[in-house]
Amino acid sequence: MLAQLIPDDLLKYGLIPEFVGRLPVEVALDSLDKEALIRILTEPKNAIVKQYQKFLQLDRVELVFTNDALEAAAECALRQKTGARGLRTIIEDVLLDIMYEIPSRADVKKVIINGDVINIHNKPLLVTRGERNTTYSEDESA
Repeated sequence: MLAQLIPDDLLKYGLIPEFVGRLPVEVALDSLDKEALIRILTEPKNAIVKQYQKFLQLDRVELVFTNDALEAAAECALRQKTGARGLRTIIEDVLLDIMYEIPSRADVKKVIINGDVINIHNKPLLVTRGERNTTYSEDESA
């Protein structure tokens, strides 16, 4: 009920405008659910997923997040109780090594992030220009 209260309601109840204007503004917030966090990751114009796709596109590499990867990131943010602000950190942790590796590898055309990459920290799947699927490994970067 409090979430739907607006200053006009107080005026209709009989409070004078000078008093209503001095009351602090109170906002009732609902916590974000998994679907809302997934939408935050993908839908806005400057969504986190779109930003990283653009970064890798500069190196002519396509970045793909599977649906289970998006769900895993949202669930991780809910578990950590970090909400939407924690989503960037989760995605950055997953892509940090790849972001440094991709510019030096001309053979990679696609990076696929699935749920296991986020949940159990597996390496992302790399699709090379020779149509061969490989898993990223730190041994290749040496």
